[in-house]
Amino acid sequence: MPEANQPRRDANLSYPFEEKPQAGELVKVAEGINWLRMPLPFSLNHINLWAIEGDDDWSIVDTGLASDDTIELWQAIHNKYCSHKPVKDIYITHMHPDHIGLAGWLARTCKAELSITRSEYLTCRHLLDYSHKEAPQEAVDFYKAAGFDEEQIENYIGQFGGFGKFVRGLPHSYRRLVDGQVVKIGNHQWRVIVGSGHSTEHACFYCEALNVIISGDQILPTISSNVSLRATEPYENPLQDWLDSCQKLIDELPEDVLVLPSHGRPFKGAHERLKGLINEHESDMEKLKVECITPKRAIDVFPILFRAKIDRNNLLMATGESLAHLNCLVARGELSVTMDDNGVNYYQTVS
Repeated sequence: MPEANQPRRDANLSYPFEEKPQAGELVKVAEGINWLRMPLPFSLNHINLWAIEGDDDWSIVDTGLASDDTIELWQAIHNKYCSHKPVKDIYITHMHPDHIGLAGWLARTCKAELSITRSEYLTCRHLLDYSHKEAPQEAVDFYKAAGFDEEQIENYIGQFGGFGKFVRGLPHSYRRLVDGQVVKIGNHQWRVIVGSGHSTEHACFYCEALNVIISGDQILPTISSNVSLRATEPYENPLQDWLDSCQKLIDELPEDVLVLPSHGRPFKGAHERLKGLINEHESDMEKLKVECITPKRAIDVFPILFRAKIDRNNLLMATGESLAHLNCLVARGELSVTMDDNGVNYYQTVS
């Protein structure tokens, strides 16, 4: 999915691989681990996927967006690399469409088993059930409270239910992943490390023997993953979940681990990057406390949080992220929130 934030590079990261995979090609990054890319029709124009080869089979981590172009690329990769032994397992980091979009198609085509955390599987099913339905009043009120005008509300209603066009079904059964679980992928053991904030129960896969982590969107080298408050859980604190998850990864990973992210190039320097992500959000919240000395709506604080232009294409993500920051400060007792007679929330610094 497109991020509201523009790239922010860290000079302390190192990138072992200069060349990115061409369409329909694999690039080996570690023993048995192959990097491939699929296109995305967004400003964030690619996703990295991982094909892991074992002695007797292949495993796939994440699938790409549901589209005919992506299916054609998967067919080309299968014919060139995987036809001599089966794709047995599909592992999903989380339920965003660029990661899970072709899970159902691949599972059917390859007769492979899907592995995913429970919250991600059920959330995906829930969103698929909303496809082509009308926006619920609670969701409309959620965005009115953030400060949307009538045109923005109409745009939201018009976009609602579009999740299904990017996800081509799900298998009706799956193997559940849980935090701390050890699974065999390829010829090695991998430990599942679950994070939250960007998505509810995001699985990363860490192989100690290879010193490699498949990080999904939990660690990205040049952009900060979107962390949004959602209309389904308007009182939660996803940003604190994200900050806690970043610290958890610092505590559990070695500094020199090779990070295989979903966007950008594989890199080293995980601790530095994670600390940078924590500091970036904490700094943004300090700025918000100054900004909100005068009461502000969620849409009023975009200039504090984003360098990118906010338009109808990224408005929902920007609003969700703004609300996540504001809710975190409310939870810390540093902001108060008051709803006016029109149902709009205003946030003010607690003196």
